[in-house]
Amino acid sequence: MDQQGMLVNDEAHFRGIMEAVEHACHDIQTQVHIPEAEATLMSLSESRSPYKACQFLLENSRVAHARFQAAGAIRDAAIREWEFLGGDDKRGLISFCLHFIMQHSSAPEGFVIEKLASVAAQLLKRGWLGFTVVEKETFFVEVKKAVEGNHGVGMQFSGIRFLESLVSEFSPSSSTAIGLPREFHEQCRSSLELDYLKAFYTWAQNAAFSTSNVIIRSDSEVPEVKVCSAALCLMLQILNWEFQGGNASGSAKKGIDQFHDVRKRDGNSLTSGCMLVRPGPAWYDVLISSGHVGWLTNFYTALRKKIGYFLDCPLELSARELIVQLCSLEGTIFPDGEHTQRQHLIQLLAGILEWIEPPEAVAQAIKNGKSECELLDGCHALLSMAYVTTPTMFDELLKSLRPYGTITLLSAIMHEVFKDITDNYSEEGSWSWVARNILLDTWTLLLMPVSSGGLKGSIASDWASSAASIFAIIVESEMKAASASAFSDYDEDDGQLASVSAMDERLVSYALIGRAALGSSVPLLTKLFEDHLLMLHQGKGTSDPTETMERLYFLLKLIGHILADEGLSETPLVPMEVELHYSNENQMENHPVITLSSSIIRFAAQSLDPEARISFFSPRLMEAVVWFLARWSLTYLMPTVNTGESNKVSSNGNGQPVSESPKPLHSFFGENNQGMLVLDILVRISFNTLVSYPGEKDLQDLTCHHLLYALVKRKNIIAYIVNLDSWRDFAYAFSNDRILLFSLHSAHQRSLAQAFALSASGRKDPQLLFEYLENLTRHMTVYLVDLSTNNDLKSIVQKPDVILSVSCSLERLRGVARASEPCLQRAIYQIGSVLMRPFITLLEAYKDEFVVFYLLLKFVAEWVDGQLIYLEARESTAVIDFCMHVLQFYSSHNTRKVPLRLSRPLQNQADVEKYKDLRALLQLLSTLCSKDLIDFAAEPIEAYGTSICRVLYTGLCVLAPLITPEMLKYPKLSHSYFSLLSHMLEVYPDVVSQLSTESSNLICGSLHFGLHTLDVEAVDFCLRAVQALATHHYKEKCAGKVGLGAHATCYNDSAGNFHEGILTKFLRSLMQLLLFEDYSTELVSSAADTLLPLILCESGIYQNMASELTEKQPNPTFRSRLTNAFQSLTTSNGLSSTLNRQNNQIFRKNLHKFLTEVRGFLRMV
Repeated sequence: MDQQGMLVNDEAHFRGIMEAVEHACHDIQTQVHIPEAEATLMSLSESRSPYKACQFLLENSRVAHARFQAAGAIRDAAIREWEFLGGDDKRGLISFCLHFIMQHSSAPEGFVIEKLASVAAQLLKRGWLGFTVVEKETFFVEVKKAVEGNHGVGMQFSGIRFLESLVSEFSPSSSTAIGLPREFHEQCRSSLELDYLKAFYTWAQNAAFSTSNVIIRSDSEVPEVKVCSAALCLMLQILNWEFQGGNASGSAKKGIDQFHDVRKRDGNSLTSGCMLVRPGPAWYDVLISSGHVGWLTNFYTALRKKIGYFLDCPLELSARELIVQLCSLEGTIFPDGEHTQRQHLIQLLAGILEWIEPPEAVAQAIKNGKSECELLDGCHALLSMAYVTTPTMFDELLKSLRPYGTITLLSAIMHEVFKDITDNYSEEGSWSWVARNILLDTWTLLLMPVSSGGLKGSIASDWASSAASIFAIIVESEMKAASASAFSDYDEDDGQLASVSAMDERLVSYALIGRAALGSSVPLLTKLFEDHLLMLHQGKGTSDPTETMERLYFLLKLIGHILADEGLSETPLVPMEVELHYSNENQMENHPVITLSSSIIRFAAQSLDPEARISFFSPRLMEAVVWFLARWSLTYLMPTVNTGESNKVSSNGNGQPVSESPKPLHSFFGENNQGMLVLDILVRISFNTLVSYPGEKDLQDLTCHHLLYALVKRKNIIAYIVNLDSWRDFAYAFSNDRILLFSLHSAHQRSLAQAFALSASGRKDPQLLFEYLENLTRHMTVYLVDLSTNNDLKSIVQKPDVILSVSCSLERLRGVARASEPCLQRAIYQIGSVLMRPFITLLEAYKDEFVVFYLLLKFVAEWVDGQLIYLEARESTAVIDFCMHVLQFYSSHNTRKVPLRLSRPLQNQADVEKYKDLRALLQLLSTLCSKDLIDFAAEPIEAYGTSICRVLYTGLCVLAPLITPEMLKYPKLSHSYFSLLSHMLEVYPDVVSQLSTESSNLICGSLHFGLHTLDVEAVDFCLRAVQALATHHYKEKCAGKVGLGAHATCYNDSAGNFHEGILTKFLRSLMQLLLFEDYSTELVSSAADTLLPLILCESGIYQNMASELTEKQPNPTFRSRLTNAFQSLTTSNGLSSTLNRQNNQIFRKNLHKFLTEVRGFLRMV
């Protein structure tokens, strides 16, 4: 056939493909023959080298969606076959895409052009490290000409959009996965930043400048508007780049993983999403000295004045966003530091002022229908400026333009925003809500250094005045909002939980503002609180107190945030702002904080009176009271800090020693003053809250987990609380009254028991301590022991009241077991040891009652966890034997066992029950592991014939058959199981050789499954476990020992079936994973540490696998390349046959190179 005939046949073939793809796209759009249509499109994408057919389709098809599919198929095939393509083919594909998007820049189907631009960007990135500088310049010369407008407005727009796609593709946060390691992406990112990013910005800058003149001169919308808007978007996108090179700023984000979006400032995230721009000194000429900022602000001002433009059009929006982003510039781009940065920000602020000033007029214009976007962007700009400046510098910025500072303007805007919220009852999502959140973030940034004592003298006074004014309007607005919400009927579906969370976030900012103006805020809050108490009492029985109580709820929350910090893991000190502001206040009776605190405590004490409780203390108000008392008591009740200052000695004017008195805030509520009285009130409030508000779960949760926790957290309080009559009455009711506290939620039962058990540490005499705990738990232990010995056990255990009593007793015992103070350990062990035999009996009795059975397992796990490492060898032996009985019982009697072939998702109730049981037992085994790592016993446990490792392996073999693949899809169980497996094989690899074949296969099967899961952490655990086995075997064999013995040996069974050793299986499994499956690149280093000992152990198998893979390659070039890669993997960089740190590091490098070299073409379809 002649050449012309071949071309005709090719065209006919391509046209047939085009028609099939067009038909498939039509079927998908009309929802007809979906599976067949999807198969057609998939075959195009997965076919070998479909480039000519796809190019024909792109150039000839009139169906946009078909062209879109062809573009995607080019991308998929090229990425898949990149290693096969010649240099001309690679460049040809990229050039085709670029020429197509330039030539079809005016096409109506923009999404096709966008897709091809993305494909060109991805292919260019794929070959980036292989292309020479000349080859790259060849691509960019044409792009630059297009962006400069040499080929018309349409191609100019297309060139800019291609650069947008390219920058997005090279940015780690938005790059597309192409099957290459992270190092490749990082090298591409670094290269583009250093060599081209600034040039791209300059091209976009010139394009925007050249088109802006046409836009300003025209009386109607022109095509240049689209180009200018795209250019501004590209400039904004480049400024959003996370710059690395050339930035010597000490605050640069060094060492941060660029593949995760991490934006923090001193550990405090900003909800408004501000991002710093640190491009380095090389960008000074482009962004600072070129007059870029002045042109941009003048251009936007001109746009605002043009008829026909409105604030939300794309061009103005892009210009505003770029101006706001330029406010975030910082770092070494400013050569002389603060001076140049100040001038830069002043220039920006001068342009921004017309968006937000005067605030009254701007707010009124928005109310009259004007868009709020300028005001919101102006607020974002102020936030960015606060982010990159000190509070002093921030305030001085505006003083160069106005007779007042920036903080005054910020306050004025804040007033208007809160005024709109207050007057119009603005809903969440309105402009004033959004502006308020941005402004609160700004205040938070500014006041954090102020509150730390960063400002002095008149400057601090100015800030305090502004903060006082803002705080007053905040309180007024929130009080009106509280009144308005008093009769609202919320439920969770209406977003109440989200609203509560948002309020808590705002209260943190309100507290900073209030602390900056304590001289005004505390008296204001004191007056408001006392006025509302008076209103409550005056309206008693005559008016509805709901509105007043809702206002008190807000006041209590706000006062709590101002007076005290949250104590999450530490005991909080008196806030520094409070400490500094009242440092010269020595009179207790007139101290504002003491006055306010005492007023709230007296009010809280009124809840002890039944009549007052019914009249005033609704459950919601009581929640605020308890929350405040819990937060306040952590800081002010019997504080331990600064107590040493009580005995400080100074000298008077005559040089004579004078003893200084302790500060009022540290002494008024101390143990020698009002502390004992307040402590007694708090204990009685706790008891009455639990008894008088049945069913109020949130209130009871605050009482048990917050207030009582605060009272038993510190040892100095425990020493007093345990001797209070109110505490003894509380504990007695808990232990003996089966009505008052018996119906509490299970979590509250545990928390109460833990609190009472912790308070026992206040008894310094060990005998008194034991008696206290024994009295606390006697009703539980006696009840359970008696029940287990009852002759009619089987007939009574299923009674509802018995199940309730057993469950409640077990929950309380779990709480006692969690009180893991060293001084309590011996007593808690003795309490639990009495129950070991009864528990085995109860496990048998409740094997079919999931709730009780699970509680029994949880108590065992938690009790052992708190006791085992402290026990002597004899006691440890008894506990371990008990654990073995529990495990064996579960294995032999577990009615929830589900065969693998019948396994169903955990939505099935039986699987849910089994899942919880297994997690409890895995916790028990993990605790047993700790005995070998941390043991305070005087003699080893082996002296009594018990081996921890044998118990662990026995327990694992008991549990492993019960854990199905379906269950391992759930992270918590998967983590517990594989971490335990990894720990055991790393610490006790020698025991594997002593296991039966069945047990060994069971463990290895779990590891094989774990290696191929999608959970990165689970895979890492399994890799470490296999590494431990292979390393142990190799070192043992080198020493002339058996290593893993028969388990590592290949053999034929009696039926003649061949069986590989476990290390051979692991080697094949790991190679399969690395070469052909999807996995996180984070695992490559761990995989290298595992693969090296496997290769050393099974070198012959490794060589055979390499030969098999090589021989399967039909392409001679790739066959040779694969051979060299396998050889290089085990020989390059001086790799030796020893297992040490240096060799591991060498092999990691070799494996990274090996995978980069061969993984792509081995996975090719």
